[in-house]
Amino acid sequence: IAARNQLESYVFTVKQAAEDTGDKLQSEDKETISRVCSETVSWLDNNALAEVDEYEFKLKEVQKVCSPIMAKLHQNGSTGNPGPASSSQGPTVEEMD
Repeated sequence: IAARNQLESYVFTVKQAAEDTGDKLQSEDKETISRVCSETVSWLDNNALAEVDEYEFKLKEVQKVCSPIMAKLHQNGSTGNPGPASSSQGPTVEEMD
């Protein structure tokens, strides 16, 4: 069950990230992710009794396609946009009179 959940979670996370990108991803990359995610969801529906190694193999297949696209997204989207963790680098020092 954990392997199935991991695959399912990855697919939905990638699909949601691709949909939320706006114009940061090329339309062909979005279409590729959408197609792979849809195919994987169909595979999950049709293979509810698959073995752990089948889920793991499918996850690796999906990652081979989606990871390079997601890496492009993070390269394009993360330049100049500091995350929330970077705003709290060290203690807050208040000036006292």
